Amino acid sequence: MKRAFRILIYLWVLPGSLVGLAATVLALLTGGTATVVDGVLEVHGGLISRILDRGNRWVGPIAAITLGHVVLGSSLALLEHTRRHERVHVRQYERWGPFFIPAYLLASVWLLLKGHDPYRKNPFEVEAYAIDDPNQNEFP
Repeated sequence: MKRAFRILIYLWVLPGSLVGLAATVLALLTGGTATVVDGVLEVHGGLISRILDRGNRWVGPIAAITLGHVVLGSSLALLEHTRRHERVHVRQYERWGPFFIPAYLLASVWLLLKGHDPYRKNPFEVEAYAIDDPNQNEFP
């Protein structure tokens, strides 16, 4: 019964994981590596690392990002460093399933429109940082 439930969870999260698996193929074709850690595919290197290192305008370089049961990291060291935080996002995907990406993006857009930081104030990130580092209430 437990195994059947896990399969259902993986299917529920599959839309996000498919995005992560597409990025995994890109990473592997450009020299990256992939390893399964505790049921989650962790990927780093190749073009994915270069994209994450470039980052975005709100947070700069990205250490790691979770897409379903796939975590893309800028490096192996950063995957290890961010593992607790990213596992919170894996659990969020398991709760929200195919609605996680739209919910995350809508929360960010809403915060941006309200004049707040769309990353640091995003409730999904607030939860991940609270669990990963309960002493980190404010960002530098």
